[in-house]
Amino acid sequence: MSELPTPRFLDERTAHWAETKPDAEAVTFKDRTWTWSQWYDRIRHLAGALTEMGVGRGDVVAFLDKNHPACVETTLAAASIGAATAIVNFRLAGDEMDYVLNDSGAKVLIVGSELKPGVDKIRDKLTSLEKVVEVTPDGGEGDEYEALLAAATPVDRSEDVEPDDVAIIMYSSGTTGRPKGVALTQANLIAHTESAFAGWELDEGDKNLVAMPLFHVGGSSYMQLGLHTGVASYMTRDVDGAQLAGGILSGANRTFLVPAVLAKVLESGEDAVKLFAALKTYGYGASPMPLPLLRKALEAWPDTDFIQAYGLTEVGGVISLLAPEDHRSGDEERMGSAGRVVPGAEVRVVDPDSLEDVEPGKQGELWFKSKQLMKGYHNKPDATKEAVTEDGWFRTGDIGRVDADGYIFVEDRLKDMIITGGENVYSIEVERVLAEHPAVAEVAVIGVPDEKWGESVKAVVSLEGEVTDEELISWAKERLAGYKCPRTVDIVDELPRNPTGKILKKDLRQPHWEKAGRKV
Repeated sequence: MSELPTPRFLDERTAHWAETKPDAEAVTFKDRTWTWSQWYDRIRHLAGALTEMGVGRGDVVAFLDKNHPACVETTLAAASIGAATAIVNFRLAGDEMDYVLNDSGAKVLIVGSELKPGVDKIRDKLTSLEKVVEVTPDGGEGDEYEALLAAATPVDRSEDVEPDDVAIIMYSSGTTGRPKGVALTQANLIAHTESAFAGWELDEGDKNLVAMPLFHVGGSSYMQLGLHTGVASYMTRDVDGAQLAGGILSGANRTFLVPAVLAKVLESGEDAVKLFAALKTYGYGASPMPLPLLRKALEAWPDTDFIQAYGLTEVGGVISLLAPEDHRSGDEERMGSAGRVVPGAEVRVVDPDSLEDVEPGKQGELWFKSKQLMKGYHNKPDATKEAVTEDGWFRTGDIGRVDADGYIFVEDRLKDMIITGGENVYSIEVERVLAEHPAVAEVAVIGVPDEKWGESVKAVVSLEGEVTDEELISWAKERLAGYKCPRTVDIVDELPRNPTGKILKKDLRQPHWEKAGRKV
């Protein structure tokens, strides 16, 4: 990591690199490359354009597209005038999309040309939105976003901006069936960058491969590494083999991806495995890495440093790391852990009923305290109070334990969250949709093992009419983003319950996870 003083603002390091190495590569995307001076100039012009549109401190700008450097430019430019960027999941269905955009209160929406038709369909429902700006993948003639930058008068960082101003709002599924906006400040994001990447020894000439979706904290937070350290970033639009290969062939040698990508590379043959051997660092997280897959990866890439990240959007991404030396220690129990907390973070294991710390090595709910912790859930003070204690501990909802050496083991969940391919899915959200089908009497949604995605969504239903499992899956696909829909449906006579009538999801999950030889 850089030896420069800790910055106070997100755009501070970009300004530094623009001054000290103006002609060095900053960002490459598709056929375009920007130097640090060009990149910073774009940020200042965009800040001017947003100011001219009436965006100021406390306002929200929404960004909706697949990966695009304009998302990062928007984040930095908006933050520099005290505004937040709500980065919206482009995979959301229409009714989910209008909820998120309205909840964010965005005044301006920057939307990719591929997704604009969907926005046009719900435009009359977007009550706070004053301006929509279209951006194209290639930035060619007719690109409204590029024209906006070209016509704007650049402005510097506003004098009233504070490090505690919210910079990013990321929406994750909520236990009530509606997404919650996680509000992360400039100070949160900077603290995360300095802590989460403390063990990454970057060399001159390194290049980051940014491929995780920017609407995911793993994408946006990983992008901050290059901006913070002055290392060039190669951004892909999608996570696919050809684009990843293009990044590596261009010199990218550090990356963060979900385990499912690693599995796909190993399945793709000798040439793909050889190409990925160019990676010095392979960070992974957002979903479990099956131990058989990890063994294969360690054997296939003996010179690559593997780093596992465990974290949550609420802490800016990573809160614990399993270091490269732990991966190659031969201690398979430790390899199954989530590593140890990052610098500056603390962990407690708490009995969820008594709220007292459990004995060392015993299971409880994992609580964390860190400067990375969100300011709160956007417009949801009650939900914030439920998640964050008065003295600043974040209640994760994950059940785990910490061994004598400080290694964290995540073993179950209080909440019914399913992590599939790095995406968070709450069962109650899927249950709400399936329960609306006239043939469904009761439904329980669980996560089951999936060697490719870590987990996949399964629905278990009892019926009061006639419907096939395929019809129920189609019903869900019409109403939810694809990754939230059940891949399989079991139809049963009745669902298991405890004496008080609560559905025993643990009993539904148990046979699937016992067969897989792991708990989560």
